Amino acid sequence: MGFQDEVWWSRLKQPAMHAWSEEKEPLRLVELSVSKKDPDPLALCCYGLLRDDTRKVMLRFVEGRPVSSVTITYLEWVCERLSAEGKRVLVLVWDNASWQISREVRDWLREHNRHVPAQRRRCASGVQIIPCWLPSKSPWLNPIEPRWVHGKRAIFEPTRTLAAHELAGRVCGYFDCEHLAHIEQKIA
Repeated sequence: MGFQDEVWWSRLKQPAMHAWSEEKEPLRLVELSVSKKDPDPLALCCYGLLRDDTRKVMLRFVEGRPVSSVTITYLEWVCERLSAEGKRVLVLVWDNASWQISREVRDWLREHNRHVPAQRRRCASGVQIIPCWLPSKSPWLNPIEPRWVHGKRAIFEPTRTLAAHELAGRVCGYFDCEHLAHIEQKIA
């Protein structure tokens, strides 16, 4: 079983945190900004899967935003990883984001699951995906959501803006996972 979600990691927006200051001193917040010449995006999108068996998070960053084609590439990667571990079924709990319930993703899931038995006969691998969609606007039902909140608080740098590669590296370090090449959007 796995709990899947996407999240944006902002280079500028400060996570909701408690703050304090010295007695009789005003609380000072530093507004972060980036130069117009900065080539990095203001935020990075990331897909994550919280595995129920290991309680670890599998991460993949995305160049751009989450769309159906990127979701399919991400699911293929998840299946490859789980198949290499000998897993046969993934019960995938996720929300009703438009790119996850799109016809393209549902068609891919149907085709993927239809071909899994043949894959298993040929090479004894293949992971069937059983999707379980959460009700709309119910993030508290997905146990990966609090992980995102704690991760944002842990990696945030209050006095300077992180570069995109540094932000991604900190996120992967926090979740103790490998920083892989980002999934690129294929524009037709």
